[in-house]
Amino acid sequence: MNNTYIYLVAFSGILALIFAFILAKDISKQDAGNDRMKEIAGYIHEGAMAFLNREYRYLAVFIVIVAAIIVMFLNWQTAICFVVGAIFSMVAGYFGMIVATKANVRTAEAARHGQSPALKIAFSGGAVMGMSVVGLGVLGFSILYLIFGGNSVYLTGFGLGASSIALFARVGGGIYTKAADVGADLVGKVEAGIPEDDPRNPAVIADNVGDNVGDVAGMGADLFESYVGSMISAITLGAVVFTTGEGILYPMVLMGIGIIASIIGSLLARNSKNPNPQKALNSGTYVGGIIVIISAAVLSKTVFGNYKAFFAVAAGLVVGMIIGKVTEVYTSSDYKSVKDISDQAETGAATTIIAGLAVGMKSTVVPIILIAIGILVSYSVMGGFGDAARGLYGISLAAIGMLSITGLTVAVDAYGPIADNAGGIAEMAHLPAEVREITDKLDSVGNTTAAIGKGFAIGSAALTALALFASYAQAVNLNNIDLLNPVTLVGLLIGAMLPFLFGALTMESVGKAANEMVEEVRRQFREIPGIMEETTKPDYARCVEISTAAALKEMILPGILAIVIPILVGILLGAEALGGLIGGAVATGVLMAIMMSNAGGAWDNAKKYVESGVHGGKGSYAHKATVVGDTVGDPFKDTSGPSMNILIKLMTIVSLVFAPVIVQYGGILINMFK
Repeated sequence: MNNTYIYLVAFSGILALIFAFILAKDISKQDAGNDRMKEIAGYIHEGAMAFLNREYRYLAVFIVIVAAIIVMFLNWQTAICFVVGAIFSMVAGYFGMIVATKANVRTAEAARHGQSPALKIAFSGGAVMGMSVVGLGVLGFSILYLIFGGNSVYLTGFGLGASSIALFARVGGGIYTKAADVGADLVGKVEAGIPEDDPRNPAVIADNVGDNVGDVAGMGADLFESYVGSMISAITLGAVVFTTGEGILYPMVLMGIGIIASIIGSLLARNSKNPNPQKALNSGTYVGGIIVIISAAVLSKTVFGNYKAFFAVAAGLVVGMIIGKVTEVYTSSDYKSVKDISDQAETGAATTIIAGLAVGMKSTVVPIILIAIGILVSYSVMGGFGDAARGLYGISLAAIGMLSITGLTVAVDAYGPIADNAGGIAEMAHLPAEVREITDKLDSVGNTTAAIGKGFAIGSAALTALALFASYAQAVNLNNIDLLNPVTLVGLLIGAMLPFLFGALTMESVGKAANEMVEEVRRQFREIPGIMEETTKPDYARCVEISTAAALKEMILPGILAIVIPILVGILLGAEALGGLIGGAVATGVLMAIMMSNAGGAWDNAKKYVESGVHGGKGSYAHKATVVGDTVGDPFKDTSGPSMNILIKLMTIVSLVFAPVIVQYGGILINMFK
């Protein structure tokens, strides 16, 4: 294949980084408000960067150990790719975090002048994260492709590095943010009866820091991993199906076009004058999607001489957008599900939780059907029912389609926590009520956009994991999986159990950290005089330290299990049992991700819906019930649910990277009984 195209793709990555830099400079030039606002923003920035620096020190040790293992059992080339993937993921999170913690206070100040200026800054902050993700993803992949001559065996290391960091970033960030959020809500809102983001609440700074480390850096690492994983699966399968290079050329060029489409969409969204912020954000997403669809058609005809690849890409992109809309229906207060939860809140917390769980469970139906349709369409249009390899390549293209406008998806998603932080700063700095009204409106839309982003992440996780699974099957010469084979069935059952174990571990971690936070907030209210009268400042730093220490401690076990268990099952039970494990984990992991994310989003917006004035508004019996529901939903939607996506992809790519080891040594336990 002509490397000229790869240079052009790499240039698109550079263009994304230049655009991110321009946006970051523009944000820095905006007014950061009065001294009190700058002081609060400084606390948030310092807390966020302190956590990230400590987390990255932990991860540096992990990277060195895993790289050494890869060199020992595989080769140094894969180890180099692993290290680059990990570092690029960390850099994207670091850059995005710095800008997000600058954009929050400037969004609050801009809200003094109206909704449009505030939306522009908040979205620009999110776009920096989005462009960093796609720019570094494409640039890193292209450089490694050129260095190692397109050897997909080595390039899987890049995906493993991205996936490993994503899991730790999502779990660690999720535990941090939810420990602070739960502590702040339960003691501040329910027990003390003070508003959200009240400066008298000792956990309020940790809560705002958590929005950044969990929903900006963590989410960015999540989609960086999805983005890279989809490219790896597409080129791995494309190299097998099309020996003359077009199978690699098509997805890589399309990713480059997706970056251009994301830049155009971002410019439209940030400069929109639409009074409805949801529609302003959607306008950019839809335009970006249309550009990709048109380009996919032209490119398909040019590269393959037909439109088969286009239909596969379109299937993924359309399914992703519809899943996003379905997610909005289940999580937005404009629709019935959230209103039903708020109605149930009139009879207490128990019925609120029951209603939210029911919404989450029901919300799995349509996305799973849509994912199934996307799989069947992309598989069949590429001729999969006559040639399975071509069909699997089609599924990988559907994942590419879904992730082609990742720059926009991340921008829209990361906008939410910036708007949330802006509202917190407005409250703590005692800005006029109309400022908080604007930031609350932007934040409410942010909850929905975050849920839509999670919908894209879940759908792409299913397709990417399936495509990577196909690559694994080829690497270990696995033509089919026999469910009547008890060894395979054991693998399937273990895999199906893992998302439940993983969910339990992450929920427990949030519970432990939140309990410590609750006790600390109660202690400060009890022992530090003058907090409620605002004559004494709470000890914000102590709460930040509790969240930081808990997150770093509790993220280790889930992260290690996700890497070790697939290798252990492959070595002990063999390649087919590991295939069963991946299949079981994907099936239950996708369902749990949808259920937990949507239930959590619905509980959150039910609380905000009651706070808008229905059922007695703030302080009412219904409001207290929805606060409890939101507290349960916090680790659902921001810790355990999003981590499921990474879990299934990480286990799949670990299996793919260590496939040579599984082939050579796999099935030790089974061979002992033969």
